Amino acid sequence: MTETPDTSWRAVTDLAGKSVVITGCASGIGRAAALQFASAGATVYAGDKNVADGEATIAQIRAGGGRGEFIALDLADRATIDAFVDAAVARIGGAPDIIANVAGLDRVMPFLQNTPDVWDLLAQVNYIGPVRMIHRFLPHMIERRRGKIVMVASDAGRVGSMGETFYAGTKGAVIAFTKSLARETARSGITCNCVAPGPTDTPLFNGTIPEGKLRDALIKAIPLKRLAQPVEIAHTIVYLATPATDFMTGQVVSVSGGLTMHG
Repeated sequence: MTETPDTSWRAVTDLAGKSVVITGCASGIGRAAALQFASAGATVYAGDKNVADGEATIAQIRAGGGRGEFIALDLADRATIDAFVDAAVARIGGAPDIIANVAGLDRVMPFLQNTPDVWDLLAQVNYIGPVRMIHRFLPHMIERRRGKIVMVASDAGRVGSMGETFYAGTKGAVIAFTKSLARETARSGITCNCVAPGPTDTPLFNGTIPEGKLRDALIKAIPLKRLAQPVEIAHTIVYLATPATDFMTGQVVSVSGGLTMHG
């Protein structure tokens, strides 16, 4: 039997009329994802602790003909998380169609040099803050019986990473949270998937692993022999939020240039 090509592909990757809440919009992968969501037609409600650069991202979206609003957000501060959720729900008029949690924080050092303050900060920004935010949004999404949640972890959370032990632990927690939440929300028509980036050319990465032998050795270990660009991670984040992935949930997608391979 001859298969007929699916001519609806453009429709299932179109986000026109959709609302997306995204964290970490001020720089790196979060900024690239906010821009990509807007280019796909979504209205972007973006949060970040860095107000100036977050507003600059929204300004760029609007300059390109897109729609977006900035709402200040500090994932280490419960009060700002609550204010962010309340503001987003009020401006959207209900539940967002998509939540993309992209914000993250890292500290590279031997585990024995960690302090409780480092643990607390990384746990709040990478795991507890996003969990609290989603917990607040979720009743609205369940009431509508549809929605997509995309979490950003790290391949460090899948395979570990020297000098990033506690960071890897928080990202492993994000992965486990994604899978469990996917099971709980499937009955409500909500999908929940996770992107696990490898080394990416972002301000966070460049601030933790500057130019030098360690960085050169890491790049050499990547089969594609280069760092990812933020937009390359953003493409996968946006794809997981489109109707093209309606039958995909509880999955972790590595975007690492082949540095890690899972089957």
